[in-house]
Amino acid sequence: MLPLPPVLPALLVLLVLLTGCAADGPGAPPTAPVSDPAPAPGDTAREELAALAAAARDRHLTARYTLSGTGGPTRDITVTSANDGSWRVDVPGGALGGTADIALAATPAGLFQCALPSAGRPDPATCARLGDRDDAVPRRLDPRVQHPFTDWLAVLTDRRTALSVSAATAPAGVPGRCYAVESTAASLTPPLDVGIYCFAPDGTLTFVRAALGTLTLAGPPGPAPDTVPLAGPVVAGEPLGQQAASAPSPGTS
Repeated sequence: MLPLPPVLPALLVLLVLLTGCAADGPGAPPTAPVSDPAPAPGDTAREELAALAAAARDRHLTARYTLSGTGGPTRDITVTSANDGSWRVDVPGGALGGTADIALAATPAGLFQCALPSAGRPDPATCARLGDRDDAVPRRLDPRVQHPFTDWLAVLTDRRTALSVSAATAPAGVPGRCYAVESTAASLTPPLDVGIYCFAPDGTLTFVRAALGTLTLAGPPGPAPDTVPLAGPVVAGEPLGQQAASAPSPGTS
């Protein structure tokens, strides 16, 4: 037998390879790019609540709320968020163990507590400066009902805050969407009260049930003023504390 030309073995190998490719059929379609997983229901609720809280921070209005569940009578809370970013929250029974009415206000000039005329304090309204407008109200002076309208909105907006959020059923007669909020941080001082928070689509807070009590929007909000006026002149005096005033000892005036 005559020897095969040198080119033929290479051609045979090429034919075998081509035959094998043909036997495997047409090539597989390219792999589709992996898409991001759909957000979990809890993530969706967190995003929705953050968006509503952001709308609430931009919402300027005057609104009245009822405060109940604090162990005393139901009270009317007035909230004013002015167009210039200043705010004021009037709290009947907000100091001296529930016997004195106060207003907390933040203006460009600072953060103030104003003592209002009331049964426990019939004097004219005066205001005490507590600090700069973004400072926190000291714990001993804090009635706490202003938080859902002020600094807690920033907590709800910040998606990095360790919160667990889920959709909740709105109480009867409460408009808007409601969310159950819990803190997931192992901290003795959580960034806000856990509870139920409800918002209308435009960012109006309509309902809160938390440790501070139950706040319920009492009617349609009104227009916002250009700025928040203080209830009285600023004086160099001590603000009213949360504790009831102690009775004078016998024999003292």
